[in-house]
Amino acid sequence: MNDNFLIGRSLQTLIALVAVLLIVFFLVRLTGDPAALYLPLDASLEERANFARNHGLDQPIIVQLGEFLSGLMVGDFGQSIRQARPAIDVVLDAYPTTLRLGAVTMVIAMLVAVALGGIAAYRPRSLVDRTAGVLSLFAASVPDFWIAISAITLFAVTLGWLPTSGTGGPAYWVMPVAVLLLRPLGVMIQVVRASMLDALSSAYVKTARAKGVGEHRVIYVHALRNAFLPVLTVAGDQAVAIANGAVIVETVFGWPGIGRVMIDSVQQRDFSVVQAVIIVVAITVFTINLVIDLLYAWLDPRVRP
Repeated sequence: MNDNFLIGRSLQTLIALVAVLLIVFFLVRLTGDPAALYLPLDASLEERANFARNHGLDQPIIVQLGEFLSGLMVGDFGQSIRQARPAIDVVLDAYPTTLRLGAVTMVIAMLVAVALGGIAAYRPRSLVDRTAGVLSLFAASVPDFWIAISAITLFAVTLGWLPTSGTGGPAYWVMPVAVLLLRPLGVMIQVVRASMLDALSSAYVKTARAKGVGEHRVIYVHALRNAFLPVLTVAGDQAVAIANGAVIVETVFGWPGIGRVMIDSVQQRDFSVVQAVIIVVAITVFTINLVIDLLYAWLDPRVRP
């Protein structure tokens, strides 16, 4: 992995990040004037003018954009209108909660996908194979919010086994992780299964078996290591899917992460916080993808630049 690769990936990410920021910058301002939410209905024209001046909203949109971009250069993400403090502080306070939720979800998804996908490929048309197929189809077909609401209705309201919202002990993690886990798990199971089928029918596996190598070593050393590479390929996409799903899951389950902060900020027209959330999420996804690229090159020397 050389410096040119890292520089190239960094430039690609920077271009994508600037494009997303420009889109978000203009879209959030189409939601309306924040003064309508933060000032009383009978506020005078002078009070509205003072509010706009204090938050930089009295300037032309191009001037606001220039000030926003120049502020980013020195680490200034702007002030939260709702909380009257730096927007980045609002986001970073909630960020660890979302990071823990996403990390736990991704680790469980990869481990379960490798286990179920591997067994399904080794024993085609078995009960595990059919169960994995049904699970993948269900995960791809059912919306996250429907699963979340159904889980609350069954496990919290009807059975009373789990809390409906908030954070705390392990019981608070069960439903958010399970809902967020389902879609990436369904995708990765099918990827592992297909890759393991190819690996088990490959020449190097047949050669290993012909040389008398034990079946466990053939599966776990020769086949599974190569089957794991496609999982890394889709892991970056699934990290993005988890970030998107976290917005829904955190909102439904009252999880105090940046997904919920973003929804609240859009509803409250807190422009600086919405922009700060997008930047933090983009940097996180870029970092995950970079780590995956490094792992991929470490596992397979053929793809090293």
